[in-house]
Amino acid sequence: MSETLYKITVDLNVLDHLAEGLYSSVAAVLTEAVANAWDADAKRVDIDVNLEKDTISITDDGIGMDQKAINEHYLRVGYRRRAEGETSPNGRLVMGRKGIGKLSLMSIANVIQVFSKTDSSDLLGFRISVEDLRAAMESGLSEYKPVPLEEYNVEFPNGHGTRIIISELKRQRLQEVDPSSLRRRLARRFSVIGSEEFKVFVNGNEVTSHDREDIKFVEYLWKFDDTQIDTVNCQRLRCEPQNVDYREEEWPSEWTVRGWIGTVDRPKSLATPEGNLNSIVVLARGRLVQEDILPRISGAEVYTKYVTGQVEADFLDETNKDDIVTSNRQALIEDDERVEKLLVFIRKVMRRIAEEWSALRTTDRTSELRSKYPGVGEWLDDLQPGWKAKAEKLLERIATMDLGQDEEEAEEEARKTLLRHSILGFERLRLRGDEDELEKALSAGVERLLKLLADKDSLEASFYRDIVKNRLEVIIKLNDLTDENVKERVLQEYLFDHLWLLDPSWERATGSEALEERLRLKKFFMNDKITKQKYGRVDIRYRTVAGKHVIVELKRVSEKPYIYALADQGAKYVDALKEILPPEEKDRAIVEVVFVVGRNPDEPSERVQNAMNSVAPGSRLVTYEQLIIRARQAYSEYLSKMTEVDRIDAMFSDDSSVERID
Repeated sequence: MSETLYKITVDLNVLDHLAEGLYSSVAAVLTEAVANAWDADAKRVDIDVNLEKDTISITDDGIGMDQKAINEHYLRVGYRRRAEGETSPNGRLVMGRKGIGKLSLMSIANVIQVFSKTDSSDLLGFRISVEDLRAAMESGLSEYKPVPLEEYNVEFPNGHGTRIIISELKRQRLQEVDPSSLRRRLARRFSVIGSEEFKVFVNGNEVTSHDREDIKFVEYLWKFDDTQIDTVNCQRLRCEPQNVDYREEEWPSEWTVRGWIGTVDRPKSLATPEGNLNSIVVLARGRLVQEDILPRISGAEVYTKYVTGQVEADFLDETNKDDIVTSNRQALIEDDERVEKLLVFIRKVMRRIAEEWSALRTTDRTSELRSKYPGVGEWLDDLQPGWKAKAEKLLERIATMDLGQDEEEAEEEARKTLLRHSILGFERLRLRGDEDELEKALSAGVERLLKLLADKDSLEASFYRDIVKNRLEVIIKLNDLTDENVKERVLQEYLFDHLWLLDPSWERATGSEALEERLRLKKFFMNDKITKQKYGRVDIRYRTVAGKHVIVELKRVSEKPYIYALADQGAKYVDALKEILPPEEKDRAIVEVVFVVGRNPDEPSERVQNAMNSVAPGSRLVTYEQLIIRARQAYSEYLSKMTEVDRIDAMFSDDSSVERID
């Protein structure tokens, strides 16, 4: 077989453009080989990737090629396949059209070997060296002659078929050649793969419609008329697929659309290692012709971020009409009438889908929230009709909002937090009567609504609530103490650093060690055991708070208070303090003396108060019991308002019970 059997005629510019620069991925290249197998009436195609041997082979059981077919069809660049008819011998609508797909293999490999056999011809084989082909074109030769292969170990079980082996792979393209990734990419490029009449395998694993994975996470599905869709793996599908129109009335009768459009639970579900599936692909004759038309049929609408789909329109690739598919078979010429009419039609379908998706998603998501947090439903039911409608609208916004979390668990935790704060914010607005402001925010969108619900007041209220809760814990602890001597010790430990027990307005009491040490030098202010026993004292401290100088003396529970003795003591404390104050403060200093005692004096309360006022305005006497009761009463109004907040918190707690303080 030494005589010249094969030849290729191709211009160097054509080689550079079609072989080197036209195809964007390995999957796009192998798509051409699979399409050729389809046109050859193959029922099975095997793609075997062996990176260790640096080879990829594509084997089909199609009709095969004899020497004439190899030269006139396969090796002829620009061979117009449909000039011989638009169907294959077995009646398939052929995919090939331009006759340039075979050059795609040269974009990923330097050596191409082709073996083919028909029922009536011998097995033939030849080898193409891309380097030699380029050298021949550069030297001015009009044709390149592939090298015939005389020894080969190739068999076709059915007696016919074609095998292409590419080697010396271009390493910069090989990061894409992962078998599982290749299956997914091929599945997305064909609608005919997976039927009984046409199966494709990658390294022995069949490529099926399930490999697409775009339909796997779909929640809601719309299909064009009677399109058959396998939804077995649609684990998140919430309802039966809905039918939409498959053609416009004014279209020619042969113009129809097949396929489906779906929406997922959240945009991140469409992210895959091969790229984002947030797209609507277009196919014609079972093969990809446009990678994504979504940008051309939609604007910035939120719902489009959740969309994926596949549209089949064979009228885009009619043999008797202009070829509007670009050379790489991955895009359509935009200004063609057929493309424009398809886009108008899909826009119309998408408007319907957008409305139905919004209604379905809102209903389902809101129902899920109410089911997950039953207290939310109870809260809604307690609202007046006008406010209830607004609260339901708020709930719908939160239920359908994408919070941008990578994991579903984190997304739901974020939604729980958002829902809690939103209900708190809603209640604040309701108490203030800001109905109009809320109505405007609900209509304006999520950003304005969240800003309204989370303003500075609500943040301050949240911090204050935490403070009050801590204080109440202390008050309740003191209240539960029945042993007076124990109560005396606890107060000694806590009172001087938490003067809010004496007055809620005394938020931040501070001490002055220098002044207190100087006071301690006064004999009646000493804190030794003898002085404590003399005055029946547990402890005495000096603090400054709210612009005042405060002296607090904690008497023993057992010490009986004598009002005039206390007044005399208090006056001495005031005089002693003023003696050590800086000269400029002596006359304008505000001093208060507070005695905390175990029981009230025997004198009438009016006489007690007059005696205390004689010490210094604001000075007073308070029993242990009164201190606790007054502290609790000081927060009673806040507590009553916080009952609703506690109820809201309980909605999102694992323990649905709410501990209330009466």
